[in-house]
Amino acid sequence: MVSTTINPFLDSQFRYVLIPVSYIVFFILGFISNLYVLFVLRCIHQAKAMGEIHIYMTNLTIADLLFVCALPFWIDYYIREGDWVYGDIMCRVTGTFFFINTYGTILFLSAISINRYWAVTRPLDAASSNRRIRGIIVCICIWVFVLTISVPFLVSPGINVHRKNNTDICRCFEGYQGGTNDKKKKVAVTHFLIIGLFFVVFLLIVICNLTVTSIFKWPTGVKRRALQMLLAVVGVFVLCFLPHHIVQGPWALAVLEIEDGFGHVKYSETTRQLLNDAHQITLVLMGLNCILDPVVYYFATGKFRGLIKPASPVWTLGGNQRPHRKPTKPGGVVPLAYTSN
Repeated sequence: MVSTTINPFLDSQFRYVLIPVSYIVFFILGFISNLYVLFVLRCIHQAKAMGEIHIYMTNLTIADLLFVCALPFWIDYYIREGDWVYGDIMCRVTGTFFFINTYGTILFLSAISINRYWAVTRPLDAASSNRRIRGIIVCICIWVFVLTISVPFLVSPGINVHRKNNTDICRCFEGYQGGTNDKKKKVAVTHFLIIGLFFVVFLLIVICNLTVTSIFKWPTGVKRRALQMLLAVVGVFVLCFLPHHIVQGPWALAVLEIEDGFGHVKYSETTRQLLNDAHQITLVLMGLNCILDPVVYYFATGKFRGLIKPASPVWTLGGNQRPHRKPTKPGGVVPLAYTSN
C-alpha cells in the first residue's frame, strides 16, 4: 500500500543535476570495468587458479553489477526531479539493489582485507586450511546476511506520494516524515542499527591496517602489496562510505522530525537543509565504489595484475630474458600463503 502525505518535503534542488550526471558516469565506467573484471576472473577460473580471494572478488563484482543495473532507473528518477514512474515493485527492487551493493561491498571488502591480513601475519595457518571452501562458506554467509536484512526494503511499500505544485509526486524510499510517530521511530532505529554495523566493520579494517603497518615498517614483496591493498580498502571506506554513515544519523532525525521520545531532536531549518544537502553528496560518493573496487582488485593478487597488464619481461644486456623467481624464506621453502592467490 502506497502512503500519501501533504507534509512539506525537505529537498535539495542541486541533486537533480549532480546525481544523474554522476550516475551516468558511474553506469558507463562501472558497467565496463566490472564486466572486464568478471572476464579476468573467468580466465583465472579456467586456469584453475581460483583461490579464496578471487571468490570474494567475484561476489563483490556481482554486487557492483546489481547496483549498476539499477542506475538507469535512478538516473531517470532524478531527471524527473524525484518522481518515480515505474511502480512500487520496481521501487522496492532497485532500492534493495542499492542496499545490497552498499553493504555487500562493505562485507566483501572486509573479507578481502582479513584474508590479506591473515596471509601476511599468520602465513602458515592461512596456508594449512582449505582456502577455497572457506571462501565459499564466507560468501554464502555474507549473501544470506545481506539478503536477510534487505527483506524489509523488499516487502514494505517504497513509494510515498507528496503534493507538489498541485501534482502528485511519487517519492521512492523518501518522504517518511508524513508517517506516524511509531513508524518514524522504527525507521530511525533501522538507520542507527545499520550505522552501528558499518562502524564495527570499519574499525575492524582499521585495526587490520594498523597491525600490518606496525609489524612491517618497510614491507617488501607480498607484504608490501598486502599493505597497499589494505590501504586501498581503507581509502574506499573513507571516501565512499564513511561520509554517508557520519551524516546518516543526524540526517534521518532531521528528515523524520520525530515529535517526542527517542529520536526527538529540534533542528533549525538551516541545519536541516545543510544536513539534507550533505546527504545528497554522500549518496554520490557511495555510488563511486562501483568503479573504485577494481582498484582494490589490482592490489589484491598477483594473478589479477598479471592478466590486466601485458607481460613486461626484463632483459639482460646480452639479450637473454631473466627468469622470474619467487622470493623464498630461509631454507628455500615458499609458504603457500606467500604465493599469489
